[in-house]
Amino acid sequence: MASLPSGSRRARHAEVLAKVTELHQRAREAGWAYRFGRAVVLLGKALRLLDTALPESRQAVVLRIRILVSLGYTQAESGSLADGLARLDEAATHLDALPPGPRRAELDALVLNNRGLLLHRAGQIVEGIELFDAAVERLTEQDRIADPALLAGIHLNRGHAYIDLSQVVRSARDFERCLELCAEHGMDLVADKARHNLGYVAYLTGDLPTALRHYTQVERSYQVSTPGLLPALRLDQARALLSAGLATDAARHLDDVIPRLRAQRAGQDLAEAEVTRAAAALLDGRVTEARRLARSAERRFTQRGNTRWAAVAALAALRAETAAALAAPRIPRRLPEHAVKLADMLRALLLEDETGLALMLAVRLELRRGDPAAAELLLDQLPRQRSTTPLDHRMLLRLCRAELAVARGDRRRALTEARSGLVELGRARDRMGGLELVCGTAIHGQQLGDLAVRLVLDGPHRDARRLFGWLERTRAQVYRYEPLPTIDDPVLAEHVSSLRSLRRAAQQARLAGRVPRREEKQIVALEREVLRQGWYATPWGRPRPVASLAAVGTALGRRALVTFAVSGDELVAVVVVDARARLVRLESATETFEWVKRLHADLDTYAPNGLPPPIATVVGGSARRSADVVDERLVTPLAPVIGDRELVIVPTGPLYAVPWGSLPSLRGRPVVVAPSATAWLTADLADDSSGHVVLARGPRLRETIAEEQTLTRTYPSATLLPAASVNEVLAALDGASVAHLAAHGEHEPTNAMFSRLELADGPLFAYELARLAHPPRHVVLAACELAMHHIRPGDEALGFAGALLASGVRTVVAANSRVGDASAAATMVEYHQRVAAGERPAAALAAAVATDPLRRPFICLGAG
Repeated sequence: MASLPSGSRRARHAEVLAKVTELHQRAREAGWAYRFGRAVVLLGKALRLLDTALPESRQAVVLRIRILVSLGYTQAESGSLADGLARLDEAATHLDALPPGPRRAELDALVLNNRGLLLHRAGQIVEGIELFDAAVERLTEQDRIADPALLAGIHLNRGHAYIDLSQVVRSARDFERCLELCAEHGMDLVADKARHNLGYVAYLTGDLPTALRHYTQVERSYQVSTPGLLPALRLDQARALLSAGLATDAARHLDDVIPRLRAQRAGQDLAEAEVTRAAAALLDGRVTEARRLARSAERRFTQRGNTRWAAVAALAALRAETAAALAAPRIPRRLPEHAVKLADMLRALLLEDETGLALMLAVRLELRRGDPAAAELLLDQLPRQRSTTPLDHRMLLRLCRAELAVARGDRRRALTEARSGLVELGRARDRMGGLELVCGTAIHGQQLGDLAVRLVLDGPHRDARRLFGWLERTRAQVYRYEPLPTIDDPVLAEHVSSLRSLRRAAQQARLAGRVPRREEKQIVALEREVLRQGWYATPWGRPRPVASLAAVGTALGRRALVTFAVSGDELVAVVVVDARARLVRLESATETFEWVKRLHADLDTYAPNGLPPPIATVVGGSARRSADVVDERLVTPLAPVIGDRELVIVPTGPLYAVPWGSLPSLRGRPVVVAPSATAWLTADLADDSSGHVVLARGPRLRETIAEEQTLTRTYPSATLLPAASVNEVLAALDGASVAHLAAHGEHEPTNAMFSRLELADGPLFAYELARLAHPPRHVVLAACELAMHHIRPGDEALGFAGALLASGVRTVVAANSRVGDASAAATMVEYHQRVAAGERPAAALAAAVATDPLRRPFICLGAG
C-alpha cells in the first residue's frame, strides 16, 4: 500500500493525538468516579490507537507516559499493586526519549508521584513519602513551577501519607499549601480534596465538630462536581461519628457507602469501609457481624498486597473475638498469644496506636485468665499514647490499668484510674458540637463508670456519698451543657422544610388509604442528608460543673432525691435526705425491670377509654398487680428513709418507663423525674419568671381531647393556636411561661432528634424546639406518649421531652405510656386549673393523676 504524503501523515497524526487525548480524559473522569473497569478499557483503547500515530514524536511520547501513569493507578485500584507498578515502570522507560527541561521534569514528577501514591495505598508509607519528596523537588527545581496542578496534587498525596503516620502537623501543612496553589490557579476540585483531608486531620486530633463541618462543606461541592468521591467522604464521616460513639449513625452511613464502593470496584476503600463497619457493629454489641466484616476486609487487603491494612483488619477481628471471649466462662490460651503476635506484626509495620490496642486486648484477656503478672508485663510494653491516639484507645488504657489494680487488690488506684479516665473523657466531650456528639461519647466511658460503681458497691463501707459522686460523673452528661441556640445554615433549614413537607405528604397518603412507599424512601434519604449537612456539627453548649452532694442537699430542702443504679444484677438506690446520702439495696435488677416492662404493657392495653367492661376488669386487675409489685420492689424499701417527703427521682435504664404517680405508695405525692441530680439542680435554679401562655392544637385530635374551651377559661389571655403551623408554634413558644401542646407525636428510635409533634403543616421536630433563643419554662405534651423512653449508654435519655429539657425547658409534663383521649383531657383540665391557681407542676400533676392513676400515667420531668 502506498504511504501517505507527509502532509496527510501529519494530519492523520494530529487527528489520532486528538482522539487519544479525548479517550485519556474520559478515562480519567471514569477513574474520578471510581469506575475503574471502564477507565482501564478506555486507556487500553487509547494506547492501541496511539500506536497508529507517529510513535517517536514528542507529543506521542508525552501522551503515552500520561496514559501509562493513569493506567498504573487504575490497575492498582481494580487489580493488583504489581500490575500498577509495572505500568509506571513502562512509563519511566519513555522519559529518556525526551530532552531535559520543564516538560521532562514535570513528567518525571508525575511518575514519582503516582509511584508514591501506589506504595502509600499499599501500606508502604515511608517509601511513598520519599517519592513524594523527590517529585516536589523535580517540579520546583526550575525557575517556575512546571505544573501547579500536579504540585498541588503531590502536596495532597503527601499530606494524606503523613496522616497515616499520625504526623498531623506536617499533613496539615501540606494541605494548606495545596489550598494556596488551588486558590492561586483556580483548582476547585483539588481544593475540595484538601479541605476533605483537613477534616480528617481534625478528626484525628479529636476536633469532631470541625471535621464534620469540613465534610459538610466538601459534600456540597462533591454532589455537584464529582459524585464519585462521595462514598470516600461518607466513609470518613462514618469514622468521625464512630469516634463520637454514634455506632448506629455510623453504620447507617456505611450501609449506604458499601454497595456503592462494590459497584465502583473500589477495592481499597471498600475494604476500609468494611473495617469501619466492623467497628460500628462491635460498638453496637453485634460481635459475630463485626468479626465477619473484619475478616472479609482482611482478605481484600491481602489480595491487594496491602500488608499494613490487612494487619489493621486482623486487629478489628481480634477485637471482636476478645469481646466474645470476655463474655464467655473461660479464655482460650491461644487468644492472648495471638494478640501478642499481632502486636509484634503491627509494631513492625510502624502502627503504634494499633500495636497498643492489640497489647491492651492481651492485657484484659490475661487478667480474665487470672494472670496479673503477665498482664503487667504486657502493659509495660505499650507504646506511649500520642495526641492523635483515638479516644476509645485512651479509655481502654485507663480500664486496663484499673482492672490490673483491682487484680492486685488496690481499689484506691483503680478508682483513681477510673476518675482520671472520666475527666479525660469529659474534656473530649466538651469539644463536641451537636447534642448527638455530646451524648454519644458516653459509651467510651461506660466500662470505666461501671467498674467504679461496682468497686464502691463491693467496698467494705458501701459509701453512699461516694456512689452519688460517681453516678453524677457518669450519667446523663448531655444535660450538663448550657445550650447555644444557633441555626444559621440555610441549606439545613431548606432540608428540614422539605422533610416536613414529605412527612405531611406521607401522612395524607395514609389517610387516603395509600401506602406511601415513594415518600417513605424519600424521607429516609432526606433524613440522612439532614444529619450529614450539619445537625451533628451544630454547636450545642457550654459545660456546667457536676452538682455536688452539698449543693443538691441544700436545694432539696424538705424533699428527698432517689438515684437508682445497677451493677450486674444488683439494683440499689442512693437516697439524699437532709443533705445526707444513704444506700438502700433493692431486689434483682433483671426481675424488677421485667415487672416494669409488664406494667408498661398493661397500662398500654388498659389505656383506651372504651374498653368493654369484662376486658377492662381483667386488664385493670393485671395493671394493679404489676403496679403493686413494682411499688414493693422500688418504693417500699425506701419508706423508712423518705417518709412522706416529696421526691426527685433519677431513674436508670428501663426505670424511665415507670409511671411513678401510678404506684400505690406514691399516689398523690409530688414526684419529679430527672436524668441526673445535676440536671435537676440546673432546672430547679433556672429562671422561673412569668411570661405568656400558649395553647396549641394539632390536627386529627378527637373532640374528647379538645380541652381548649376549658383551658381558655383557665388562661383567658393565652395565645390560641387551634390549627397550629410549625412556624406559628415556634414563634409563640419563644419566651412562653406555659405551653400546652395537644398534638399527636412519635418517637424516632433511630435518631431521637427526629422525634416529632404533628402540626397542621407537618411535623415539628424536637431539634427545632431545642434551638429556641428563649425556650418556654413549662411545656405540657398532652396527647401523646413522649416522655424519655430512648435511653443510650450512660443513661443519656433523649427523645422529644429529653430534647426540651436539654435545651433549657425547666419542666416538661408528658405521658410515658399510652393514654386514652378522655383520660388525657380530664387530666389536663384538672392539672392546669391547679397550676393556674398557684400550685407547683409536680404537686398539681400528683393530684390530677391520683384521681385515676392507672389511666393517667403522666410524669413531671425537670424541676417540677
